[in-house]
Amino acid sequence: MIPQDANDEEVALFDAEEDVGKRSKSNLKHPVASFFHLFFRVSAVLTYLLCEFFSRSFIACMVTIILLLSCDFWTVKNITGRLMVGLRWWNQVDEDGCSRWVFEARKVLGSGKQQASDSESRIFWLGLIVCPVLWVILAFSTLFSFKIKWVPVVIMGVVLQGANLYGYVRCKVGSKTSLKNVATNYFGRQFLKQSS
Repeated sequence: MIPQDANDEEVALFDAEEDVGKRSKSNLKHPVASFFHLFFRVSAVLTYLLCEFFSRSFIACMVTIILLLSCDFWTVKNITGRLMVGLRWWNQVDEDGCSRWVFEARKVLGSGKQQASDSESRIFWLGLIVCPVLWVILAFSTLFSFKIKWVPVVIMGVVLQGANLYGYVRCKVGSKTSLKNVATNYFGRQFLKQSS
């Protein structure tokens, strides 16, 4: 079946009513989530880069990297996205067997008060964007250096971290908006700014 967006259904986040009170924009409200958001991502990349120095066993290195990537995927998708920026996404299979994707953003509560701190948001998006770019660079370097045995590992890195990036970008821009339209509008605005 073709995946569809959840256009007509709203689902509340688990903690949507949580803590509308005063919140500093520069402090980390969820320091543990912020730590693990970056820990698994950075650990997977560092393990890939340094594993041949510490172990001669390709299998041990590969399993370690894939475990770190899997932990990262699960943590970002299920915990840090919801806590740090109020976004989440998932696939839902209906009773009739139709698969559809749900992209959700926490609604702004009260008088436009922001739920997530600016620091957490920066950490989240920086980690979410930089690490998949690193995996793409590592994939090309693996291909050009003819280290064919590492290709499945870097492909797993690109796919798992790219899937989270895609899901959260869809949450951020809205499930009803096509990413192609968003990119076209953005580049159109940039072109108009430069020409004026």
